[in-house]
Amino acid sequence: MILAADRVLAPGRTLAPGWVRVAGDRIVGTGEGGPPSPAEVVLPGTLAPGFVDTHCHGGGGASFTVGDADEAATVAAAHLRHGTTSLVASLVTDEVAALDRSMRGLRDLVTDGLLAGLHLEGPWLARDFCGAHEPALLRPPSPEDVEQLLAAGGDALRMVTLAPELDGGLDAVRRVVGAGAVAAVGHTDATWEQTRAAIDAGASTATHLYNQVRGLHHRRPGPIAALLQDERVSVELISDGVHVHPAMLRLALGAAPGRIVLVTDAMGAAAAADGDYHLGPIHVQVRDGVARTPSGAIAGSTLTMAAAVRHSVASGFTLEQAVDAATRAPAAALGLGDVGRIEAGARADLVVLDETLEVTAVMRSGSWTTGP
Repeated sequence: MILAADRVLAPGRTLAPGWVRVAGDRIVGTGEGGPPSPAEVVLPGTLAPGFVDTHCHGGGGASFTVGDADEAATVAAAHLRHGTTSLVASLVTDEVAALDRSMRGLRDLVTDGLLAGLHLEGPWLARDFCGAHEPALLRPPSPEDVEQLLAAGGDALRMVTLAPELDGGLDAVRRVVGAGAVAAVGHTDATWEQTRAAIDAGASTATHLYNQVRGLHHRRPGPIAALLQDERVSVELISDGVHVHPAMLRLALGAAPGRIVLVTDAMGAAAAADGDYHLGPIHVQVRDGVARTPSGAIAGSTLTMAAAVRHSVASGFTLEQAVDAATRAPAAALGLGDVGRIEAGARADLVVLDETLEVTAVMRSGSWTTGP
C-alpha cells in the first residue's frame, strides 16, 4: 500500500509532498514528490509517525495504577484515538507489595504489544517534592525493595523515576541501569552535584522537568541546570499550558535541542470528562480539565500527545520540533528501536494531522484504527 500526503515528516527532513509504502506491519519505503506508482490512499495534511508517550498514568476514565488488564486496554484505546501508538504505563507511589502486583498484572500486556513498557514513578521520591504522591508511602530505595520491583517488572520495566539524593539513591540508579531499564531523575531535592553524580551513575532522563523538583537558582543551580546541560540526558516536558509556562518550554528547547521528550503524565480524565478520579491511592478532582488533589496539588494532566504537540507549536516549537519530541526522541530515550520515525524498517505507525494539527487518521502496525 502506498500513501501519499501533502507533507511527510521523515527523520531530519520534511518531504513535501511525500509518499510512504507500507507492507504488512512495516514501512518499506519513503520518498519525496510523486510516488513511484499510483497511491492507494491520498491524504491531505501532514503524515507523522505515531506518537510515543513514555509517561502516562491513565485515560478514557481508566487507570494503569490498579494493574488491571481491562482498564489498561481502555487507557491504551483512548490514547490511540488521539494518535499515541506506543504507550508506556506509569505507576505511582504505593506499598511495595501493591506495586509488585500491579507490574505483574500489566507486564503480559507489554509482551503482547498493547503497551510499550512499564514506568515506576515512586516510592523512592523526595517528600518535599512528592506532588500528588502519598507522602506516607515514600521510602528510600533499599536494595531489597529495588530487587523485588525489578523482578516484578522484568523485561517489561522500561523506566524508574527516583530522587538520587535519598539514602541508597545512587546505588539504585546503578542497579536499575544494570537491569536494562532507564533511571530517571525526578521528584527530587538533589543539588547540582548530586544530580551530576546520578547522571554519571547512569541516569539518562529528567522526569517532567520543572515540575516537583528543586528550582533553578543563580548560586545553587540544582537538578534542572544539570539535566538540561548534559547531552546524555533526555528531558521530559508536560506541554499543556498548566504545568509549564511557554517561556520555560522554549528555554528547555534552546538548551536541549533534540533531547526534548513530550509526555502527557495523563491520569484517568485524559480523553474523558471532568469528575472525581483516583491516581493510585490519591483522590483527584478534575475541574475544567485540570487535575488536582483536594490540597490543590496538580495531579498529573488530562493531556493527550496530540494536544501536547499543538500546545508546543503554539508555544514556539516548529512542527518538526514538536513532532520529533513526541515520536523519535521518546522512542530513543527508552530504546524503543522500531517506532517513532517514518523510514524503511520501522513499524508502520502513522498519524495524519490536518492544518489545525488535529488527528484525522491513525495507523498502528500497518492497520488503520481511525480513518482515513
